[in-house]
Amino acid sequence: MCTGKCSRCVAVTLYPLVLLSIICNIVLFFPGWNTKYVKDGHITEEVKYLGGLIGGGLMVLISALYIHLTQEDGCCGNRFGMFFSIILAAVGVAGALYNCIASVLGLVNGPFCLYNGNWTVPFKNSNGTYLFDLKSEVCEEPNNVVKFNIGLFATLLATSCLQALLCASQMINGLIGCLCGTCVNKEGA
Repeated sequence: MCTGKCSRCVAVTLYPLVLLSIICNIVLFFPGWNTKYVKDGHITEEVKYLGGLIGGGLMVLISALYIHLTQEDGCCGNRFGMFFSIILAAVGVAGALYNCIASVLGLVNGPFCLYNGNWTVPFKNSNGTYLFDLKSEVCEEPNNVVKFNIGLFATLLATSCLQALLCASQMINGLIGCLCGTCVNKEGA
């Protein structure tokens, strides 16, 4: 497979992952599907890190756009273009890792919720053991916030891992394109 076609495949695969990251991060601002918690500042701290918007969203989108541009008519543009795609793919890896770290922290610490009459993070010192006991909903408010946060942060974690793998594969693809040069058009031969 030509390095340019590989770049296109990587970029096209990154686009829906970017969209999913952005949507998950935005939805996390509305636990219990209610706007009152964001107005009152009762939002999980890790949501405010904007891992899905900045890391898995903007940084990976910039990488995906340039990676997509490195292919021209199914073939890579030039050696400098492929070299630059390595740098921008590294930006994508960094963004995906930022999203991954924010998601892991969100899962380990748990949601910010009303617990025994106080707004707190009741699972902060549980070492993530609450993740495996979904039947005990200790949060009084927002409704089902534990399942809500687990579902969305787990989705962000999976998405960021896929983004990091795809961007890392583009770094390897870009290195091959940089060292071996552009593809040869075999139609005229």
